[in-house]
Amino acid sequence: MPSNDARNLLQIAVPSAAAGVIAVAVSAAVAGGKGALGAGIGAVLALLFMGIGLYVLQWTAKTLPQLFQAMGLMLYMAQLLLLFIFVAVFKGTSLFNGRAFAASLIATTVVWMAAQARAHLKAKIFYIDPDSAKNEKREKTGPSS
Repeated sequence: MPSNDARNLLQIAVPSAAAGVIAVAVSAAVAGGKGALGAGIGAVLALLFMGIGLYVLQWTAKTLPQLFQAMGLMLYMAQLLLLFIFVAVFKGTSLFNGRAFAASLIATTVVWMAAQARAHLKAKIFYIDPDSAKNEKREKTGPSS
């Protein structure tokens, strides 16, 4: 992973993980052990889904840039589908608190998206390739008198 990708991941994952830890602490105080377990599962699931999604999008941008936007849309749809499947499987479970799970999942995801937007805005991304301008000879235009 290039250093700028690792730096972006660090700027995104650390605040998201902190939000997950806060959600676990609040859920433990409000709903006890099952609340903490539900919040932990929600935070880990959000971090896992979003981290894998970021990796896939970075790989797509490097290898198949023409499919980047389509892959992003497909990836987010797949993440939602997998999340709905997970929620449907554990709908009536007594293993963890469902409200704490949902609150933690939403909070961690929102913090991830906000941190990702902030990291992208602060990134110094070239819009042109500076090396290509150096390699081309400049042609004189207009009359030379």
